[in-house]
Amino acid sequence: MRAGHQGTGPGAITPDGCAVELYSRLPAGDAPDVISAAVPAGARILELGCGVGRMTHPLLERGFTVTAVDESAEMLERVRGARTIRSTIEDLDLGERFDVVMLASFLVHTGDPEERQALLRTCARHVEKDGCVLLQREGEDYHTDVPRERVDPSGFTLRIASSEPVGDGVHSVRAEYEFPDATWTQTFLARLLTKEQFEEALAQAGLEVDGYLTEDGIWVRAVPTAQA
Repeated sequence: MRAGHQGTGPGAITPDGCAVELYSRLPAGDAPDVISAAVPAGARILELGCGVGRMTHPLLERGFTVTAVDESAEMLERVRGARTIRSTIEDLDLGERFDVVMLASFLVHTGDPEERQALLRTCARHVEKDGCVLLQREGEDYHTDVPRERVDPSGFTLRIASSEPVGDGVHSVRAEYEFPDATWTQTFLARLLTKEQFEEALAQAGLEVDGYLTEDGIWVRAVPTAQA
């Protein structure tokens, strides 16, 4: 288990505290629609941190070609129809480039700044010069509107139970997922990033914002900088 991360509940738990069975149950929401609207039809997508294929499968159904990467063999066993690669994101170097690289699930907010830059460098070295990188970042009130919960239409409750500062701009976040027949928790470290800090992190990796794709600023499209 990675330092500061843990998970509880039935089934296998990955090093960052994600429960495989939980993520097999979670819906993709509107993310596939946001992605589809932001990239060319039929694009070749490199999905970093694909998990069980929650977004992979809807993207395949929309006609995209997906290479799905995750460090968890248990997660990758659930992925169907995509080329799968087991690797940590920061160590990935496929020697090829893609129309689209995706870094979702708020991974850019990792507590370790060096790891964050390694993630972004992986994005930069795998995207075509005329391609784009899609990132998912935290909402503005993610750590202040706590505790909060929502009941998903599919029948489970997601609760952000706490977000406690642990120093140097990092928070320890505890999420709880309650289903009628099971409960899972995940605790993880998240570094707060202002819009300016986020854009500076991209710049250090040779990327720049091309557009904020949703009104809340959570989904972002970035492109390689001219000098990258």
